[in-house]
Amino acid sequence: MKTTGPLLLLIEDDPQFRLLLSTTLESQEYQALAVATGREGLIAARNRKPSLLILDLGLPDIDGQDVIRRLRLWSELPIIVLSARNQESDITLALDNGADDYLTKPFSTAELLSRIKALLRRIAKLPGGAQEFFQVGELKIELTKRRVFVNEQEIHLTPIEFRLLCVLVRNAGFVVTHRQLLEKVWGASYIEHSHYLRIYMGQLRHKIEADPARPRYLLTEAGVGYRLSEEDIQ
Repeated sequence: MKTTGPLLLLIEDDPQFRLLLSTTLESQEYQALAVATGREGLIAARNRKPSLLILDLGLPDIDGQDVIRRLRLWSELPIIVLSARNQESDITLALDNGADDYLTKPFSTAELLSRIKALLRRIAKLPGGAQEFFQVGELKIELTKRRVFVNEQEIHLTPIEFRLLCVLVRNAGFVVTHRQLLEKVWGASYIEHSHYLRIYMGQLRHKIEADPARPRYLLTEAGVGYRLSEEDIQ
């Protein structure tokens, strides 16, 4: 039976790993289009218009970081990076270049499938207008009305605190790097002012978290950025 699920583009130069991933994706009713080089991948992304890209960074012709940069010149295609590079600098660079998620090898296929589903879910929410409401645990955010509640009690946020929270809401479940947050909240001229982010994140946690030292919602990804949890981790 022909698979009719979302088309996923896989750029991976290792033939055995490429076959394994393709088979795994197809077993979950996805269509898998697998190529071995960055150039083939960029052509396929333009011509086949996949729903999501799974990208290895260590390619034989173009480095995966450059593939992300080139793709982002003309496409918002969701990207999950798979790589043996586990340095914070590599992860941060990929996310700053425009990747949506990053998995370090080795990883479980269950984890990859979970990330794919989460990213496709997030993208599916985008058409049809702006998100109006977000809730996780006791935290409720009314984006269009600019109101925030914890345990049904309204919390006052400053304009910058609310903008910071909105960026995290729109990327809920995914890491947003320090650079991305600084640029989106304060502007491009502030990308080196990381102390602004620490101060305002601290203020947000004191207003939203029951125990700011052990946050349930506003999570730190050490050396990379912050993530708003989609699930109550209490």
